Amino acid sequence: MPPLIRIERPGEAPPEWAIIELQGDLKSRTDASWQGQFVGDLHYAKNGQPILIIGHHILHGKEAKMEKPIVVLVKQNKDEDVPSQSSQTVFDSTFAVERRTETGIEYCVKAIVKKKLIFKIRPKPIIVTNT
Repeated sequence: MPPLIRIERPGEAPPEWAIIELQGDLKSRTDASWQGQFVGDLHYAKNGQPILIIGHHILHGKEAKMEKPIVVLVKQNKDEDVPSQSSQTVFDSTFAVERRTETGIEYCVKAIVKKKLIFKIRPKPIIVTNT
C-alpha cells in the first residue's frame, strides 16, 4: 500500500515556507544548540528585498525561486487528530518515499518550500550615533 498524503486543511493550499541561505557560519558564544533559539529579525524593504538583522549586523539579500520545491511532511497515525511535531520530515523530489505495508500511517503536507532568501553579501555592522 503506498503512503497516504493529504492536505492538512481541506480546500486550502498548504502554507508556503522559505529557506534562508547564508554564506558563512553562525557562531554562538556557547556550545548550545541553535534549535528553537532566536537568531534574528527578518524584514522586507518596500521594494521587496529581504533584510536580516542578526545582533548588531544587517544583511541585505534577495529572493529566488527554488529549482525543485521541497515538501514538508508530517508522519502520523490515521487515528491521530493532531500530528506530532517530533515526527516532522522533509522530502524533496529527489527522494523516493518507501512504500509501507503498515496500516494506519499517513503523511500530512505541512508546508511547501518554493523560494529561498539568499544572503551572500557580508554583514554590515549597525552603528548608532547620538547627535
